[in-house]
Amino acid sequence: MTELLVIGCIGALALAVLAYVVMTYNHLIQLRNRVENAWAQIDVQLKRRYDLIPNLMETVKGYMKHEKETLENITKYRAQLVTGSVEEKAQANNMLSQTLKSLFAVSENYPKLLANENFKMLQEELAGTENKISYIRTAYNDSVLSYDNAIEMFPSNILANIFGFKSKAYFEAPEEEKKPVKVKF
Repeated sequence: MTELLVIGCIGALALAVLAYVVMTYNHLIQLRNRVENAWAQIDVQLKRRYDLIPNLMETVKGYMKHEKETLENITKYRAQLVTGSVEEKAQANNMLSQTLKSLFAVSENYPKLLANENFKMLQEELAGTENKISYIRTAYNDSVLSYDNAIEMFPSNILANIFGFKSKAYFEAPEEEKKPVKVKF
């Protein structure tokens, strides 16, 4: 009778361990998929921005004969948005954001350009896309935080190591955006 009780306890313990392993593994998969989905949402907006930029540049080219370097940088960073790792795309996104800011600042020197309806529309669409990227970047980073916590915290870190789950990179803001804004009157 005691043998059956011991076998039953061992079986119940083995079943509990197996259930824990399955539930933890599935949870890690779910978190990893959320990170990948969040990145896919960022990628969609980066592609949208990628598609808007040539239209914006064509509108601007006729007015800005002297701003060749800015336009060349936009072209270079735009190309980097669709290739490379998360880190490389994030860096290209940050560089492109800075270059577009300078483009819009320079455009203020061209009143006819600012009055152009196509330019205004493209500028608004691009600003909307920038806002979406910012919002989705936050969601992505939240997903990465949950995932990284799960693969680093005990006891799920044991299973994460066994099954090869790796930490994900955050989509960080460039240093320029981290600096405090100076307001002058």
